Amino acid sequence: MNDSVVEIGSRAGALPPATARLSDVAAHAGVSTKTVSRVVNNEPNVRPQVRERVMLSVVTLGYRPNAAARALVTQRTHQIGLITTASSLYGPTAGLFSLEQAAWKAGYALTLTTVREPSEGELAEAIRYLLARGVEGVIISGATGVLHLAPSALAGMPVVSTSPVSDAAPNHVVVDTDQSMGARAAVRHLYDLGHRRIAHIAGPLSWHAAVQRRDGWLRGMKDAGLEPGPVVEGDWSAKSGHEAAFSLDRAEVTAVFVANDHMAMGAIRAFTEKGIQVPGDMSVVGFDDVPEAAYQMVPLTTVRQDFVAGAERSVRELVQLIENQPIETTSIYLPTELIVRDSTASVIALDTA
Repeated sequence: MNDSVVEIGSRAGALPPATARLSDVAAHAGVSTKTVSRVVNNEPNVRPQVRERVMLSVVTLGYRPNAAARALVTQRTHQIGLITTASSLYGPTAGLFSLEQAAWKAGYALTLTTVREPSEGELAEAIRYLLARGVEGVIISGATGVLHLAPSALAGMPVVSTSPVSDAAPNHVVVDTDQSMGARAAVRHLYDLGHRRIAHIAGPLSWHAAVQRRDGWLRGMKDAGLEPGPVVEGDWSAKSGHEAAFSLDRAEVTAVFVANDHMAMGAIRAFTEKGIQVPGDMSVVGFDDVPEAAYQMVPLTTVRQDFVAGAERSVRELVQLIENQPIETTSIYLPTELIVRDSTASVIALDTA
């Protein structure tokens, strides 16, 4: 750690020196410079009372570590790059916040870049951008399809992604929610309620998550010995769910599994406008468990993803790759949880005959 270039802000009633060094903090806290270095780098195995005393001295003296100088000495930047889609959707946004928090807990800072359409070309350009900024590894979150980046595009960089991005790249781990199993759980729930005609409102099928949820629905229908109902493709928005629901024939469908909660909310609005009661005439299951799902006029049954657990696992796997630690597997799928609320109910007698 180089302690030579740090500025101090002035405080009322005090005239601190123009700069504070690592040694100044150590002297003020009554510890060694090595201990101060371990505290400011968020390293483990420091007693809580010592950590608290050092941080109090850091604040009192206005010490600010010089990241550039530290990187020159250690040859480490402790920077993680994040590539994500430029989207206001709940999933990518929740994932971004959770990743930032998980990276901070692991002692890394996050450098963000967004892509409009995660094609091979845009992702390769984003990786070059992050490499130029000295990141030690990259997380790719929200890629919309199965991509086929050449291993050379990753430049040997450790990569964790939520969907496959390269067929043969080393140092690459996929960490995702088990989208397919979540969809199958939704179908099983509807089947257990007596539904046999179950439609699907899919997300845009250029998205990896939408394909996985659709395929899970198909697998769930096959497991139950049912013929798949109609599939209508939306774009994740409530408006597209509303439009999709209007295209479904009540005589052919008693339940619908929807690929995300916002489309499910739009679908419930459409069913209500058509005089179809939810859940009396139509059961609806969503996916994600967005915060407002429990507070609709008809609280939404949905498949919950744990975005915090996904972010923490992604960062953990990436840090293991960065630090050349052994990894258990290159494909990790985290469990979902079915949250049963009021938008699903047993099918009426007419439909079970």
